[in-house]
Amino acid sequence: MSQLFLLNKPYGVICQFSEHPLHPTLKSCVAQPGIYPAGRLDTDSEGLLLLTGDGELQHRISDPRWKLPKTYWVQVEGRPDEDKLAALRAGVDLGDFVTRPAEVRVLPEAPALWERKPPVRFRKTVPDCWLEIIISEGKNRQVRRMTAKVGLPTLRLVRVAIGPWRLDGLQPGMLRSVEVSLADLPRMRPAKPTGPAPARREPAGKGFANQNPADRHAANGSRTPPAAPAPRFRFAKKK
Repeated sequence: MSQLFLLNKPYGVICQFSEHPLHPTLKSCVAQPGIYPAGRLDTDSEGLLLLTGDGELQHRISDPRWKLPKTYWVQVEGRPDEDKLAALRAGVDLGDFVTRPAEVRVLPEAPALWERKPPVRFRKTVPDCWLEIIISEGKNRQVRRMTAKVGLPTLRLVRVAIGPWRLDGLQPGMLRSVEVSLADLPRMRPAKPTGPAPARREPAGKGFANQNPADRHAANGSRTPPAAPAPRFRFAKKK
């Protein structure tokens, strides 16, 4: 069993332990030695950050090929109509890439969260609302760019869950540890590689004329059966 630490990263804290000239670092809230972030969270975002000292566990959590879903509560400026929600769900063209489809819903009321310091700056003449956005990727400032692209600038962004792990009342700057077995982690299908596989070069002296009959038969069209797909994992619905 490996130890996984759940941190509620406060606003303004940068995701690194080394000193920074402008921002407090993870040292300001993490006294446990020998653990490192599995993934990242922007300095001006708040919420769940996972840390561990187990390299294999860190890789499984942070590697985008495993597509762990990340859940965000996002306060946006404006009121989304169905067209804007549909655009967020379908995938947003951000210029340098198109986001994968996302789960998006309007929260019926503002979530009961801690007070942010400094507080969010509102424009009294412009309404705001809260969205829940679940994505399976996490490129730099992706959620903020998605909402801005459809005309809903982000005012506040809080990550509340990564895969099966949730904040569940954890306050800013607080740390909670859980025991995790790699065998119990979600077995998701890794993302497919982009582009064709590179051509395999034959070593010198190993050309077609030097192959044995079985190899020659395989080269003439015999194909290896496709590998069985990796098992899918479906998270239980939140109650």
